[in-house]
Amino acid sequence: MSPAFVKTLRDSGPPGGHPDFFAAEAAGLRWLRDAGAPVVQVISFDEHAIELERLEVGRPTPGAARDFGAALARIHDAGAPHFGSPPAGPDGTPFSGQLFIGRRPLSSVEYRSWGEFYAHERVEPYLVIAREAGNLTAADEVAVRDACALIADGVFDDDEGPARIHGDLWNGNVMWTPAGVVMIDPAAHGGHRETDLAMLALFGCPHLDAIVDGYQDVHPLVAGRTDRVAVHQLHPLAVHAAGHGPGYGSSLGRAARAASALARG
Repeated sequence: MSPAFVKTLRDSGPPGGHPDFFAAEAAGLRWLRDAGAPVVQVISFDEHAIELERLEVGRPTPGAARDFGAALARIHDAGAPHFGSPPAGPDGTPFSGQLFIGRRPLSSVEYRSWGEFYAHERVEPYLVIAREAGNLTAADEVAVRDACALIADGVFDDDEGPARIHGDLWNGNVMWTPAGVVMIDPAAHGGHRETDLAMLALFGCPHLDAIVDGYQDVHPLVAGRTDRVAVHQLHPLAVHAAGHGPGYGSSLGRAARAASALARG
């Protein structure tokens, strides 16, 4: 078995490539690791490829899931300077290049208000792309923009400070190994802790209840979290609607209507 795994721009990069693509991934992994995160080890990277440790595949277990939830809470608790802050190096210098989620650019504009950040930098930037791709109807776009207006007004803001989040924590980026969960391929930034948990729920994750239980052993979540899942799924759904078909546009519209209904009580 090879000790390393190499990803290239041809395999995973944005169309046309970008010199910051793998630097951003490496910066995110380092930033999460600095908080004690179980993340894949970076061996080397340049503008064209990133070399990572090769992981041995294991089976998901409730115990590993609970341990992962506890670790995720501790990572989030490590915090970030602001909502939207990019990963920082060991000396505290923020990564100055372009961030990505999947192959799409991700803003690193910083905000003090989570709602303003989330609406303006994590949902709205993908709506025109989704509409022009034919993946978002006019009615669904109106619904999403209505939800974003409510979110930006601070309806869902709380006392939680910016968390150090993985940012693209769907099940495919959660690797179950014999030693426990290892996370890969982050879009790390300062965000809300519930966003990572909501993304785990979006595509299904083994033993999610155990993950949440482990999380709450370390950091109890604000009451009503499950009601807010739709709010925190707007970002990944908007990104997917921009490039993965109209089914995601429909799901985005439904989530937006649920978020607006919750906001209005």
